Amino acid sequence: MLFIKNGTIVDPVKNTLYRADLQIAEGKIERIIREGEAAPAQIKEHINIEETETIDAEGLLIAPGLADTHVHFREPGFTYKEDIITGAAAAARGGFTEIVLMANTKPPVDNEETLSYVLSRGKETGIHIESCANVTLGMAGKELTDMEKLGEAGAAGFTDDGIPLLDESIVRKAMEKAKSLHKPISFHEENPGMIANNGINAGEAAAFYGIGGSPREAEISLVKRDLELALETGAEVVIQHISAKESVALLREAKAKGAHVHGECTPHHFTLTESAAIEKGTLAKMNPPLREEADRLALIEGLKDGTIDLIATDHAPHAKEEKEKPITEAPSGIIGLETALSLGIRELVEKGYLTMPQLIERMSAAPCRLYGLCGGRIEEGAAASLVLFHPTEKWKVSEFASKSANSPFIGEELPGVVHYTICDGRVIFRLPQSPTK
Repeated sequence: MLFIKNGTIVDPVKNTLYRADLQIAEGKIERIIREGEAAPAQIKEHINIEETETIDAEGLLIAPGLADTHVHFREPGFTYKEDIITGAAAAARGGFTEIVLMANTKPPVDNEETLSYVLSRGKETGIHIESCANVTLGMAGKELTDMEKLGEAGAAGFTDDGIPLLDESIVRKAMEKAKSLHKPISFHEENPGMIANNGINAGEAAAFYGIGGSPREAEISLVKRDLELALETGAEVVIQHISAKESVALLREAKAKGAHVHGECTPHHFTLTESAAIEKGTLAKMNPPLREEADRLALIEGLKDGTIDLIATDHAPHAKEEKEKPITEAPSGIIGLETALSLGIRELVEKGYLTMPQLIERMSAAPCRLYGLCGGRIEEGAAASLVLFHPTEKWKVSEFASKSANSPFIGEELPGVVHYTICDGRVIFRLPQSPTK
């Protein structure tokens, strides 16, 4: 039994905030007692017994546990960077209770055995971990996986994230199959034939390093193609980690035409521009790259008007020695689970672009709806998966629960301190000084 008192509920479904206490039992929200309502007698009895833990959430916001549908935990194959256990710890520290993993592991998740391994490892953590399966065998872009069997085995969706699919006929077939299975299919949109050097924008940053970089056209061309195919097939399509203003405009147009498409934006893309790649070097190198201020603002406008409906971290751990290589040799990607909520608060809520319920909607309710996850709601009878955080309290980015520390935000002071993460009624992360009884 868990009793949370004096908190402020963030309801992303009804777009409201209100004061309430929560009674939690058997992993569910048993009762919500709004401020001013008399607590039923059975609640008064419960909170006096030894088996009940009481959390005083005075000053804290209580939101549904965050959901990240674009995560790399590197297992199997690259566990020196991260593994499912350490990744889950980073997720819990960041307030996440629902994770959907990408499939570009070694071996890739193109078969039932690897999928089963990943899902079973996920059950060893305190959070809910799902995984996508690959679209093509070996991520080679030539032959579809047995998507039906992988779906039956528990794949949350399908993607070859990390490697763009260039064969239009393969993409069309994959979308048609995903639609028949009622599963989302996600696409990494960068045409490698247009890219001289990945991870760095073909603009001011590329000029600084004296390289060709990655032009926006590499993204735009594939986004345009896949949005047209999405409209044609009726598939539930996710355009991953959008970086260009033109991509936002194309997505908005496709939604207006009735396509079942979703836009995904990372905290680093709505926070930083290519100037960070100049200042931070490889710690700000990622695919697609950070672009210009006009692109960043277009992403925020897309989040604001609902064109972009998902905030996902693309949490991509790498070893220190890998990121210390020269700019053209170091791998792309940064970690993001432990800073995502704070960046959303600082860049979107504090600057007036989104309300707090709108931020949580894009970080919890919307991804849960799309992937059929159990979180995203605070209602009686719903799963008691929650994050309790102080929206203005500051913390300094330094140490991480992740195995890796490849973040351009190291040393920054950010708002939004997670005090508790609760999954199915169990406290899986607790800030050491947080009060409890």
